Amino acid sequence: MSLRDRHEQWHEQHRPLTGPRGPRPDKAVRGRPRSEAAERAIIEGVMSLLEEGVALGDMSIERIARKAGVGKATIYRRWKGKEELFVEVMRVMDAPDQELAGDCVRDDLVVIIEAIRQRGLAKRSSALLANLLAQAKNYPQLWELYHDEVVAPRRGRVMEVLRRGIAAGEIRGDLDLSVMGDLLTGPMLARTILSIDAPLPEDLPATIVDTVLEGLRLPGPPPSAP
Repeated sequence: MSLRDRHEQWHEQHRPLTGPRGPRPDKAVRGRPRSEAAERAIIEGVMSLLEEGVALGDMSIERIARKAGVGKATIYRRWKGKEELFVEVMRVMDAPDQELAGDCVRDDLVVIIEAIRQRGLAKRSSALLANLLAQAKNYPQLWELYHDEVVAPRRGRVMEVLRRGIAAGEIRGDLDLSVMGDLLTGPMLARTILSIDAPLPEDLPATIVDTVLEGLRLPGPPPSAP
């Protein structure tokens, strides 16, 4: 899915609950369309400033509010500060995580590694996304927040799948989980981050997972003597 498609998908998910579909009758959502429109305007305001070449360090809440056409209080009601807002923008621009079926450890791991491949392709095709991530790394507090809210949960998904594989007897349990996770995600991360020109073929996630799982499987019984 392209960056433009993800933007459109996000807009659809956050579209005000009015228009052709009509407002929902539930009184609990009163005022929500205005809230969603403001949030969308704020996020798009940050994206517009990035497109204009404004660095993250030069984006004040006041400047973002002016670009979005909202008051500063509107931003602070949603995010504590610039860092949280920037993380939300990074999350919106990033490819969403696909739900895991939970039926097959191998297939779930392929889905996770494929998501890393897709994010790598997005960074290569979107100068805006690549610029945003590159700038974020220059701000330790922002990068730490992004890691805690986005990267860590994704790594946790890998750990959970591996635990399920160990419990089911599909994967050996004598190795550190974090090491096993690194063995699975490391090759794709190396290609998408360290080797930006390395090919990312569609069959690469399955190749990585199958190769690593071959070494993580429980050892079988020794061959019988002739």
